[in-house]
Amino acid sequence: MKKALKKSTPLTARGNRDLQMTLEDQLNALVLFHLEEHASAQHLLQVLKEDDFARKHIAPLKGIEKSSFSEALNTRGLKQFVEVFEALVEEAHAVLPKEYKELGDLTLIDGSLIDATLSMYWADYRDGAKKAKAHLGFDLNHAIPRKIFLTEGKGDERPFVSQIILPGQTGVLDRYYQCHKNFDQWQREEKHFVCRIRSNTRKTLIKAYDVNPDSIVFYDAIALLGKPYETQTEEEVRVIGYEVDGVKYWVATDRYDLSAEQIAAIYKLRWNIETFFSWWKQHLRVYHLIARSKHGLMVQILGGLITYILLAIYCHDEFGEKVSIKRVRELRIKIINESREMDRSHKNRRNRRKKSRYRFSNSPYAIT
Repeated sequence: MKKALKKSTPLTARGNRDLQMTLEDQLNALVLFHLEEHASAQHLLQVLKEDDFARKHIAPLKGIEKSSFSEALNTRGLKQFVEVFEALVEEAHAVLPKEYKELGDLTLIDGSLIDATLSMYWADYRDGAKKAKAHLGFDLNHAIPRKIFLTEGKGDERPFVSQIILPGQTGVLDRYYQCHKNFDQWQREEKHFVCRIRSNTRKTLIKAYDVNPDSIVFYDAIALLGKPYETQTEEEVRVIGYEVDGVKYWVATDRYDLSAEQIAAIYKLRWNIETFFSWWKQHLRVYHLIARSKHGLMVQILGGLITYILLAIYCHDEFGEKVSIKRVRELRIKIINESREMDRSHKNRRNRRKKSRYRFSNSPYAIT
């Protein structure tokens, strides 16, 4: 993280007062929040104040008050957090192995709703309910988040696909993202896609391929999708149909370099992002809100993503594994043990100083 911090824009104070929290202080506090079981900002601040480990290694030198922490979280550091996140993504790409190299550069895309409070006026969803929505691009080959955007709960997910996928990459998408105009646009931008489509989508057949009767694939063809002169694609797409556990799936793609079975395998890998969202919410405590503004919530979410990437690098370097709750628990125990050891060392030093002062005060050479 320190290496990534060096690449970020310096964070300066507004006005004449010095910063109560440096950018590194703010990052450290949020990583600790996500690693440990903190249920609120107040709980986190209490730990930063009272826990020896957190006070020495995490908290600012002069401590941090609730008002200063809230101000830092909700008003500054967003640009720098994005820069640190992007630098760590690059670092992870260089360190972590590429798992599905033969399938190309795969980015799973999905949105996830975040429960908000009624005071979060910007998080529009429906009457009587406030929600925000995180739009995430997940690097499937390296198993890490790659891009993140935040909107109100009603925010449409489809426009973010072009911002998440780079030319040459393949977006892996659910049925919600089916849009024939977008299929045309992505092909013109040389951005690939593997997108599930509705089973009743009209297909104008151009060319059919033979399929293996022993395969899960029962359909492989080039077609135009949609109703002619109304919603039909201008560009041809490849349509794959396959069946798993009695459920039929239809997938549209512009990947002609892979077999139909490989295309089916790519879409099945989409469930990895659902696993990530579940793991992220449950074990990294990402959605225990400690910020109410859009700025602050984005900083909090980026703090969670940064923690996840640090864990991914750590688990690979130390154990040759992917991130797991087992390793997170080990880290939590290690932090607690180090905290206790520091506390014992601190008490022992204090006791030795007391004994030393007592011996000196009872010496015949002591000056009174």
